[in-house]
Amino acid sequence: MQSRYSIGLAALLLALPASAADIGLVGVFPGKAAVLVIDGSAPTAVRIGRTKQGVSVVSAGEDEAVIEVEGKRRTLRLGQYASSASRDTRQKVTLAADMLGHFYADGQVNGGSVRFLVDTGATMVALPAKIADRLGIDYEKGRRGLIQTANGPTVAYRIKLDEVKLGGITLQNVDAVVIARGLGIALLGMSFLNRVEMQRDGQSMVLTRRY
Repeated sequence: MQSRYSIGLAALLLALPASAADIGLVGVFPGKAAVLVIDGSAPTAVRIGRTKQGVSVVSAGEDEAVIEVEGKRRTLRLGQYASSASRDTRQKVTLAADMLGHFYADGQVNGGSVRFLVDTGATMVALPAKIADRLGIDYEKGRRGLIQTANGPTVAYRIKLDEVKLGGITLQNVDAVVIARGLGIALLGMSFLNRVEMQRDGQSMVLTRRY
């Protein structure tokens, strides 16, 4: 029986009833079982039709599974988390680390999809020029300067993003920089992270919007 495990996939916050557990899908045995992390426990394979800690597995595909909690079904992709509602109604997102301890997240910038690497060493949200072009951002109107990358100095443009969305968190007017060359992935830097609370517990990280 061959399994497929999540490596560096994004985690996304989904709302479940208040009494439901926090559930992460970290692996699948297609057509047989889903590997779940429930309330921070060790990964457990739950067969289709079986229930673990109130979470039932309805089906398991190649890269997703359907679970049922309190009669309500949710579809989770590999690396995705479903979080119960709590008394804290602030916007939140739960991220799962990859095998190297990096946190990736699928989000949106100005309504367009972007895959981020969480980087506390980056002063601002940083976008490669090719991603900014795809999003239709007219970054050349921003403040032009030079920035040092692993491949040497390159042109960069400082801009302000109308909106950055990550799971259940939506922030407006986020400072960012568009880098012409040498950046292969968008970085979720401190101009976003300074506006949220970060709490890490083992292989998961919870970001909560500050008010």
